[in-house]
Amino acid sequence: MNIDYELLQYYLYKRIIRKKDEDQILSDCKRLNTTVREYLLTKEIISETTELDALGDYFCMPCIEIDMLDFDENLTGLFSFELMKKHKVVPVFIDKKGVLLVAIGKPLDCNAISVLSTCFSGQMDFVLAPPVQIDRYIDSLMAVISTSNALSDLNSAKDEKLFGEKGENVSLYNKDDDVINNPSVRLVDSIIKEAIPYRASDIHIEPFDKKVKVRYRIDGDLQERAEFPAENYSAISARIKIMAGMNIAERRAPQDGRINLIIGGKEYDFRVSTLPTIYGEKFVIRILDKSSFRFTRTDLGFTESENAIVDKMLSRPHGIVLLTGPTGCGKTTTLYAFLKEINRSTVNIVTVEDPVEYTLNGVNQTQVNPLANMTFATVLRSILRQDPNIIMIGEIRDDETAAIAVRAAITGHLVFSTLHTNDAAGAVTRLEDMGVPDYLVADSLAGVIAQRLVKRLCPACKKRGKTTPKEMEILGIGEPVTIARPQGCQFCNNTGYKGRTAVHEILYVNEKMQGEIAREKNVEIIRQKARENGMRQLWESCRTLVLSGTTSIQELMTLNVE
Repeated sequence: MNIDYELLQYYLYKRIIRKKDEDQILSDCKRLNTTVREYLLTKEIISETTELDALGDYFCMPCIEIDMLDFDENLTGLFSFELMKKHKVVPVFIDKKGVLLVAIGKPLDCNAISVLSTCFSGQMDFVLAPPVQIDRYIDSLMAVISTSNALSDLNSAKDEKLFGEKGENVSLYNKDDDVINNPSVRLVDSIIKEAIPYRASDIHIEPFDKKVKVRYRIDGDLQERAEFPAENYSAISARIKIMAGMNIAERRAPQDGRINLIIGGKEYDFRVSTLPTIYGEKFVIRILDKSSFRFTRTDLGFTESENAIVDKMLSRPHGIVLLTGPTGCGKTTTLYAFLKEINRSTVNIVTVEDPVEYTLNGVNQTQVNPLANMTFATVLRSILRQDPNIIMIGEIRDDETAAIAVRAAITGHLVFSTLHTNDAAGAVTRLEDMGVPDYLVADSLAGVIAQRLVKRLCPACKKRGKTTPKEMEILGIGEPVTIARPQGCQFCNNTGYKGRTAVHEILYVNEKMQGEIAREKNVEIIRQKARENGMRQLWESCRTLVLSGTTSIQELMTLNVE
C-alpha cells in the first residue's frame, strides 16, 4: 500500500473527504497523473492548514504556528535561503543534546529531509508549520539582511555617482556603472521589499538635518526601521521618483506616482506621494496587494450576531449601506468583502473609486479622474445609465454625490459607500447636513456600520492575569476576571501586538428606526433609539474582545468613542 493511498484513507477517517468521492478522486488522479495531495489542493478540497493538521496526526508530529517558535538567529546561515524556500524548512534551535529542531511545511518531501542531512550531520527533530508562514519568515530574514547590507554599503560610500547635484540622471546608461548593484538602488529596493513580510501598510522616508529616517506603519503604529546619512538622499529620492514615474527635477511641488512590483509571486501596487519639507522631499508609500482579495466577514472580525444583521442588509433589494469611521480603519476593505460575497453572474455591479485598491473579478470598477472631469458625481450619473443592480461609491464627499446616491437607492439599486463620521448615528445627521431631506434618508438607508481597528495581542507573548480595581472600573464589572496584557517579544518587534481586527457598531434601519430617523434631528436621540433597537456600540464590541483575551484594555481606552 503506497503512502498516497494511505493518506487518502486517513483523509477519509478524518472526514476531510467523503467515502462516496474516493473512487472518483483516485480515477482523476490516475487520469491527470498527479498525487492525491496535489489533486485535493488544486480542487481546494483541502487547504494547507487543514492538510497540515491531518498530516501532523498522521506522522505523529506536532503542528504549530511559526510565531510560537523561538528561533536561534545564529542558525540563519546553517542552510541556504534557496534551500529553505524550495523545501519549506527553517532551523529553529539546537537543544542541550545537540538535536536540531527544524520547522517543516512539506513533511511528504522525503528529498528535503535527505538534503538537510547532508548539511547537518547531527540528529534532527521536526515540527510542522504552515508553508506560507515559513515563506514569510524566510522573506523577512532575507529582506533584513539585504537592507542591512545596502545600508552598510551606502554608509561606506563617499561619492554617489548615480545622480547629479540637481537630480538629473548622469549615469543610468553608463556601461561602466553597475546600476543594479549601486547602493542607493539596492537600498530602495530592499526598503520596499522588506515592508512586505513586516506586514507594513505604509513606508515613510523622512529627511532631516543630518539623517534620513525610514519608518514602517505596522498594525497602525509607525516603527523606525533604518536611517542613513542625509548626503546620500538625493540619489535615494531620484531612484524612488524614477520607479514611480515622477519628474525627478521637480522638488518644489507635491507629486503622486505608482510602482508595480511582483514580490514573492504576488503583485503589489505601491502608491507614492511626495511632500516638500525644509530638509528635502518626504516620501510616503502606501502598499496594496493587487494579486487577489481573500478577506471574508469572519476575517474582518464580524461576530455571529453581527453577521445575522449584515445578512439582512445585503439581502435588501435596494437601499444604501454605509461604512463609517476615520481614515485607515478598513472601510473600503469591508465594502470589498461585501461585494465579493454578493457578486454573481445574475447581477451587474459597478463601482466608482479613488483609487481602485483591489481588482474583483466580474465587477466593473471605475477610477475617478478630476483632470478629465470624472468626479464621483459625474461618473455616478453615467453608472445609472449602465443598468446596474449594485453600485459601490468609494466615498460620499459632497452634496451632489449624496443626492445621486440617495436617488439611486430609492429607484431600486443597492448602494454601498463610506462616510467619515465617528459613529453609526452620526452618518444619519451627516447625510441631512449634505442637503438630503430626513424623509429620504429614512426611506433610502438600509443600515450603517461604524468600524474601528484594534490591535491583536501577540499570541506568543501575551500574559494573562486578574483585573485590577481600576481595570474593573473601566470594564464596568464588579468581580475580578482574567484578561490578557501585552508583553513584547521578537515576533511582535517587542510591541506586544501582532495584527489587527475590526470592531463594529451596526445600526440596522428597520421600520421602527425609519420613523425615528424621519422624526428626530438630534444625533444623541437617534443613537439612544438605535441602542434600544439592538445596536451594540463600538465600546461594547471592543470590551468583548478584551474579556476574551483578543486585545488589551489599553486598546479599549484609545477608541475615543462614547
